[in-house]
Amino acid sequence: MTCLCCGILFADIACYPINHLPDEGELVTTDKIELNLGGCASNVAFDLARLGVPVTLAGGVGDDALSEFIVRAVSVPGIETKFLQQFPGNCPGTAMYINVHDQDRRFIGTTGANDLFTFNDDLFNYIKESQHSAKKVLYLGGIFMLRGLENERTVEFLDVARKHGWTTVLDVILNGHRPYWEILEPILPYVDIFMPNEHEGEKITNYRDPYDQAKMFLDAGASTVLITQGEGGTLCFGVEEQFRAGIYPTNYVNGSGAGDAFCAGLIAALLEGLNFHDALRWGSALGASCVRGVSTTGTVFNRKELLDFLNEHSLVFENI
Repeated sequence: MTCLCCGILFADIACYPINHLPDEGELVTTDKIELNLGGCASNVAFDLARLGVPVTLAGGVGDDALSEFIVRAVSVPGIETKFLQQFPGNCPGTAMYINVHDQDRRFIGTTGANDLFTFNDDLFNYIKESQHSAKKVLYLGGIFMLRGLENERTVEFLDVARKHGWTTVLDVILNGHRPYWEILEPILPYVDIFMPNEHEGEKITNYRDPYDQAKMFLDAGASTVLITQGEGGTLCFGVEEQFRAGIYPTNYVNGSGAGDAFCAGLIAALLEGLNFHDALRWGSALGASCVRGVSTTGTVFNRKELLDFLNEHSLVFENI
């Protein structure tokens, strides 16, 4: 089994929760400020490696100190980094997370070198030559922050991947006022699992109801749509069944990286050959483990912790 993670790579600068946002000229102190790995593709790759899943990571970085940090952070056992693309004179994707007690996260960021990443010939050759692996997942995370992929070559890449036996998984990140549907629609016919949250789904489709969102995604060609709703769980829309998966109990500190951990758990289970309900259990459990700390990856379960948690907790499913 193997996974190819493509997409956005970020350096995250995050503060521990503060009591209030500073007024003009005011200094508000926090217990700690951390520099952590971020970005959909790097987070998913890191979480998969913690579960013992072999993963290849592809994305764009610059040539500054923050880029060096990202490369060091993902250069761990289980992650192959030969497809990282360096763009001199650029910074990497960088985000500052401002966490305020009892409020949702606030962000200041730049996409940086992520916008320059492309599906080059090396990546095309890789997906064509990896046909001997029994189970393969291609994860593409951060569409709308990857302007270099907003072209026909991405459609071709996903098409070639599926023809060579890869299961394709797509996640998105909203980025300003973009023509979201215009960018996404050509890609969806080549996506096996599409994983937006309900807020993203509303911005993309202009429908508030997640059922209407899912119908639009399915009609455009996506095979399965998973719409996450935070404490409301996950809505699953497929050809054969539709249901809601609940959530696991957790000690919530910060939601950064939870969706990426969910994706990693789901992918790991699918690569293990588990059914879709079990895949959602793995994804939901890994997502619940992520929110216990400020970092996007620092508290995510390893394989033993995940299996122990799953043995001790159950997830509720209901038909919709």
